[in-house]
Amino acid sequence: MLAALGGLGFSCKKSVPPLPPANPKAAPPAKLEVAKENSLLFTYVEPKGTFATTDKAEDVPPVARRLVRIVDPAKAAAPGQDTTKVYVIDLGELLSQGKTQAVAMSRETFETAALAQLPPGASSPMAGPHGPPLPDDLPGGTDGGPPGPAGTPVVIVYGAPWCGACKAAKRYLAARHIPYAYKDVENDPAAARELQAKAARMGIPADRVPILDVRGRLLLGFDQARLEAMLGEST
Repeated sequence: MLAALGGLGFSCKKSVPPLPPANPKAAPPAKLEVAKENSLLFTYVEPKGTFATTDKAEDVPPVARRLVRIVDPAKAAAPGQDTTKVYVIDLGELLSQGKTQAVAMSRETFETAALAQLPPGASSPMAGPHGPPLPDDLPGGTDGGPPGPAGTPVVIVYGAPWCGACKAAKRYLAARHIPYAYKDVENDPAAARELQAKAARMGIPADRVPILDVRGRLLLGFDQARLEAMLGEST
């Protein structure tokens, strides 16, 4: 039977003689085998960016099956377990082959990668020729400062001057007074490196703009419904 899921983290083997972990319950295997007959709850991303849960694997839409969070409802997380980690499977593989491996990852990584399964919102590929920079009609100009309320940015918009979807994202945030920062990945090498590092850590491509960092989760392209879901709720 599958061990307790949804609150477990990675571990690694020590050289001989092994050193016991400080808390054995907080250091389970990084992978678990999952069988189709296991009774599980499946959390998946919906097209609008919200997350739903079902106990029937076949109810998960095919477009969302590559990355699905699983929880064994019969198992409670033990004291001391790392609840920032969740277990994720390829549900398509489970349905077709009858078993698969569950992999532990952070909630932020799961949510980012699950959203990346969906067709991206309005965006522009980074490769290829681009026209002149589009005019910026936002108050505050294009210096990267948030035109909305002061304070720590809730959203970071990684974009480029020629990107219409980047302008749309900034207009949306400014109109709703959501503090944000804008970073030009085409003309600011530090911003480009920062985005590449975040995308690599989350396992998603960084080949288009805008990419929005919403409280540590990344959204490819500008999709108003998905952005609202990320701002308003989490799994």
